[in-house]
Amino acid sequence: MLSAELADLKAHMADNPGAVIEDVARERKVTPRAVLEALPDTMVRFGSGGEFAAAMNDVAQWGEVTLIVHTDDAIFEFTGSVPAGEIGRGYFNLMQPKGLHGHLRHERCAAIAFVERPFMGKSSAFIAFINVDGGIMFKVFVGRDETRALRSDQLQRFHALAERIAVASAA
Repeated sequence: MLSAELADLKAHMADNPGAVIEDVARERKVTPRAVLEALPDTMVRFGSGGEFAAAMNDVAQWGEVTLIVHTDDAIFEFTGSVPAGEIGRGYFNLMQPKGLHGHLRHERCAAIAFVERPFMGKSSAFIAFINVDGGIMFKVFVGRDETRALRSDQLQRFHALAERIAVASAA
């Protein structure tokens, strides 16, 4: 990306931090990772994709969250507990027979982004698992309480995980 395009994207995201990441990427013909990287530094931190299993197993202890898969054709949302998983046969396998389960190609995870920004008039916090192509594999959002505020217990875990992974990725 040219420096003028990058500066324009950074300015756009500073003015519109709640923009839908995938929409901005499509409109500007850049990757979702480039859009996340263009957010103000106070809104995003990155960690190593090598921490995929550790991050997912930490999230498995948070309780009810919302996991979103956003493609060109659909937006899938799952609200519930993310199961713990383990690596086997080339996949990170979510270990429960019902609800959210499946097999994730963890080795394609190049980075993990921790994003806190306004969205639709409210604070939001999510983890974006970014693949080697710069796309977002999926996002896990901090849950909300009965007043629609971010759950403070999960937000603390979100911050602690970001701190651990940021340290691990810097090593």
